[in-house]
Amino acid sequence: MTQRIDYQQQAPELFKKLVAFNMAVKKSSIEESIGSLVEIRASQMNGCAFCLDMHIKQATISGERPLRIHHLPAWRESTLFSPRERAALAWTEALTHMSPQGVSGEVYEQVRKEFSEKEITDLTYAVMTINAWNRINVAFRATPGTADKAYGLDKAGLA
Repeated sequence: MTQRIDYQQQAPELFKKLVAFNMAVKKSSIEESIGSLVEIRASQMNGCAFCLDMHIKQATISGERPLRIHHLPAWRESTLFSPRERAALAWTEALTHMSPQGVSGEVYEQVRKEFSEKEITDLTYAVMTINAWNRINVAFRATPGTADKAYGLDKAGLA
């Protein structure tokens, strides 16, 4: 297999701007636990092993229960998620695999019931950000676990 390029090295200024954008999103109105669910679910949908590995470890360190992480692919059938979390996950899926018709009225109303206008906007930026990371890491086949030491993810005990 051909080794892919190092996108951080090839475009360091753009990488830094994406990191800065990501950090701003992390400081938004969306609580960390929902942000983690969004990151994990989008990464599952996009097949991004690097981001999936990273965000499961981050969620574990932050105290997320393993069973909830295991239930994420089947969140609609699971009883482990609150209405607010369900709305965030529906929004994440609608924006990650956008249909030609856009976001349905049903999904929009679901998210409007649970989130303020500011929170919906912040949630949208959170979904956009993880999708950007997923796309670049899938394109260049970033290796899962290679950033563990740098980001303190070895503390998750999931090596």
